[in-house]
Amino acid sequence: MPELPEVEVARRALEEHCVGKRIVRCSAADDTKVIDGVAPPRLEAALVGRTISAARRKGKNLWLALDSPPFPSFQFGMAGAIYIKGVELSKYKRSAVSPTEEWPLKYSKLLVVMDDGLEFSFTDKRRFAKIRFLDNPEAVPPISELGPDALFEPLHLDDFVESLSRKKAPIKALLLDQSFISGIGNWIADEVLYQVIEKSLEVGCNSSQYPENWIFHSREKKPGKAFVEGKKIDFITVGGRTSAYVPELQKLDGIDATASRAKISKEQSKSNKAAREVDDDEEEAKPAKRGRKQLVKATHEIQEDEEDAKASKRGRKQPAKTSKGSWKKAHHSSEGSGDDDSDDEAVDKVVAEQGKRRDPKQPSEAKSSSDKGGSAAPAKRPQRKKRQL
Repeated sequence: MPELPEVEVARRALEEHCVGKRIVRCSAADDTKVIDGVAPPRLEAALVGRTISAARRKGKNLWLALDSPPFPSFQFGMAGAIYIKGVELSKYKRSAVSPTEEWPLKYSKLLVVMDDGLEFSFTDKRRFAKIRFLDNPEAVPPISELGPDALFEPLHLDDFVESLSRKKAPIKALLLDQSFISGIGNWIADEVLYQVIEKSLEVGCNSSQYPENWIFHSREKKPGKAFVEGKKIDFITVGGRTSAYVPELQKLDGIDATASRAKISKEQSKSNKAAREVDDDEEEAKPAKRGRKQLVKATHEIQEDEEDAKASKRGRKQPAKTSKGSWKKAHHSSEGSGDDDSDDEAVDKVVAEQGKRRDPKQPSEAKSSSDKGGSAAPAKRPQRKKRQL
């Protein structure tokens, strides 16, 4: 994305090569998404015959002052760029144009021809840029909403510190806020936070001439493979933008550090909780596995006791529905088949029956217990009568 240096290089080139010259021909693309608020034919007709008196910029916006208003303004968006035929403006790696490339350029949105034959073009292949035709570009959005220009209107240190003290946003997000300071973009913000920069304009935004110790050269490398002067470059997200920094030299602090630490702590807490739950489940499973046979055995004994009690109450006039031998036979049969459902059902049934007998809301059982003067201790297992041979 073009940032202050790229737009400033374009402004200086227009200032040097076009100021004082008259427009004799103009061609505007039929693209109303880029050419905003004015019909392309009207823009063409309005520019022809006008003389360029100045090229101006604020933040990432540029406009041409003519001999009379209205004036054309250019918001560069994601891929907007100014090219002058036969003039090398910039070797910025995303804006460079081969000298052999066809002219006018494929993505030209406005082509202007001067009275001396010089031509310049505003291009945008991604169509996020805007061309407007305004009486006073500085008095209306987006330019009217911009903060001080980072190059032309630098803040005094005391004013800058005071402005920062009133903000709660992360420092990078604040630098990217065009209403706070205009012109700083994503890569410049990272570079500013890493070191003070003045070189980009000195070399005409020729990225191949940027100092080797700039993060810029490693921004597009993968995490773990990006280094500057032997120091690792890390990538985080700040203000919704990918941010590069050098942990060894730039300590993560303030809101970013708090958020990062909270995130790490939360993730560790979740991990520890999950580990504890797994351990608890395993520990619960072990005694359950070990005690299953004992529980089933106890359940069978309780069922036997119930059958014996019923038989005793009936005076053994009728045979019990389920004898001990037949139950054992069925039990062994189910064990041999590997089917544990019958055991589970038996356990559940006994537990339910015990719950009913222990339910304090059952008046008949309570009365029976009091009448007999019985205690809370369980009744003894009735003795079986010996069969006479």
